[in-house]
Amino acid sequence: MSIESERDAAANKQRLIKEGQLYRLSLANSREQVGEALQPDALLHGAVDHAASLARARLGLLMQPGGMSGFNFKKLMPYLLTAGSFVVRKRLVKPALGVAAVAALGTAWLLRHQRHQAGDQPE
Repeated sequence: MSIESERDAAANKQRLIKEGQLYRLSLANSREQVGEALQPDALLHGAVDHAASLARARLGLLMQPGGMSGFNFKKLMPYLLTAGSFVVRKRLVKPALGVAAVAALGTAWLLRHQRHQAGDQPE
C-alpha cells in the first residue's frame, strides 16, 4: 500500500467514526424527545392544542359570509350582543339558557326529521 492510500483509508476511517458518533447522538436525542412527548402533561397539551385549532377552523368557516349554515354572523353579531346584554341586565340567564336548550333540541329534531324524509324518497 502506498502512503497516499493509507492516508485516504485513515481519513475514511475517521469520517466513518464521526458519522457513527453523530448517528448515536441523534438516536439518543430522538429517544429523549419521544420520552418527553409521552409525558401525560405533554399529551394533554397536544390534545388541547388540537381541539383549539379544530374549534378555530370551525369558527372560521362559520364566520365566512354565507358560511356553512348560510347565516352571516358578522351582520347578526350586533343583534346578538344587544340581546345578550339585555338578558344579563335583566338577570334572565337561566330562562335564556332553557330557551336556547329547547331551541337547540327543536333544531336537532327538525334536521334529523328532514334528513330522514330525504332518505325515504326514491331517486
